[in-house]
Amino acid sequence: MQNLLIGALVLHVLAAVFWAGSTFALARMGGEGGERLFRPQMGAAVVAILTGMVLWGLLHSGPPGVPETLLGIGALSALIAAGVQGVLVGGARRRLAQGGEASAGARRRIARAERIASGLLALTIILMTAVRYV
Repeated sequence: MQNLLIGALVLHVLAAVFWAGSTFALARMGGEGGERLFRPQMGAAVVAILTGMVLWGLLHSGPPGVPETLLGIGALSALIAAGVQGVLVGGARRRLAQGGEASAGARRRIARAERIASGLLALTIILMTAVRYV
């Protein structure tokens, strides 16, 4: 049990750090290079979400309290961030592949997606780190 907990926590933190860190960097850089990081970001998002579910199952049985509510809001925020990136950046990647005038709009769309996702992931990080002290 303890080995599973440690493994899930390590994977969760590593994946989340990459996902959030690359999102923050891309938001700051106006989405430049976002199409190249799309797959690694989405892979990290999937790992972070799945290991978060494992951690929830291991650590939060019983009736929900304030910590579970805050963690749930953080998890929902992360899911929305992944959805925003998946839909907006995924669609923009297809436009970039077409080239031409669609490229400028696709770049703006990537930048917008990364900025929205960075705010959502910042909220997730704040809630998930503060919950220990609530």
